[in-house]
Amino acid sequence: MGLTPALSTLTTMRVGGVPKSITKCENTTELYEAAKKAWLSDEPFQILGGGSNTVFADDVSDLNVIQVANLGKVVVFEDDLKVQVRVQAGESWDDFVAWAVAHDYAGIEAMSGIPGSVGATPVQNVGGYGQEVSEVITRVEFLDASTHEVEIKDASFFNFSYRDSALKHELSGVIGWVEFELQKLGGQSVPMASGQITNHVGAQYGSSLPLRVVRDAVLELRSSKGMVVQESDPDSVSCGSFFTNPVVGLSKSLEFPEEMQKWEMPNGDFKLSAGWLIENAGIPKGYSLPGSKAAISNKHALAITNRGGASSMEIIQLAVLIQERVAARWGINLIPEPNLIGF
Repeated sequence: MGLTPALSTLTTMRVGGVPKSITKCENTTELYEAAKKAWLSDEPFQILGGGSNTVFADDVSDLNVIQVANLGKVVVFEDDLKVQVRVQAGESWDDFVAWAVAHDYAGIEAMSGIPGSVGATPVQNVGGYGQEVSEVITRVEFLDASTHEVEIKDASFFNFSYRDSALKHELSGVIGWVEFELQKLGGQSVPMASGQITNHVGAQYGSSLPLRVVRDAVLELRSSKGMVVQESDPDSVSCGSFFTNPVVGLSKSLEFPEEMQKWEMPNGDFKLSAGWLIENAGIPKGYSLPGSKAAISNKHALAITNRGGASSMEIIQLAVLIQERVAARWGINLIPEPNLIGF
């Protein structure tokens, strides 16, 4: 057995110390057994997928890590209109999106370029450019931490909402696979619910576009914001958006200038642009604390980046400063999007 690697080598933020152990699970049997063993132990543990939405502390020497590495996808149902695909939790999300686009399956094309694993997507109801995984998830195989039983649950069981699900709160367990229902639209996308995409390609809002055009447009848009992990781009050494866009009621939304980006939700609340709040609280793109190797992305105010050799504490110090400035200026408490482990 070799030395246990530092968690900085397994996460897109590239911070985190050496844990007590890492158990790599290449099928659901191994994954569920490792989870049940961890639950019966008094020792701290963390389940790790693609490492794109997690920030580990510098000292995690007492932490046992379960690495989700089960791969595979299979079509479980198909007709002329739709296809249902069962995808193992350890699969790369963007690899799955690319596969769907290549097979002319529509419904997730606007979520191209999002890093991380398929099994992590239901936890925070991952989404982007007008699409969310809750719109296409049909079923999830789930090992319940309270019963130690493996159950197949319909999507409704997880109470999905904006960047949220029961898996982040009252429900504890491990996802083995996720089943998605995608549409067969002759190589066209579902109607685009993102003006950014349609403006980028010169199309009308709500129109259907060739799947490859949508994927290419999203990858270009995300890359321009440093939101696609690339070795050549230091602004992509991050965990994507560090804070969720806050949701407020109508009365609170009226406190902000008209030029602020905000989106009305189906229930009448408004989603505010966290990036706008940050920049208009006096924290510009590229900002860093003196002597720190953690910095706001030069491309997107919502991303905290590791400029090379940053400690996890430097990342957190910058995040706290952002929260304090936004709360003082706008009366909004920004909520971190990534899992913060060991702090």
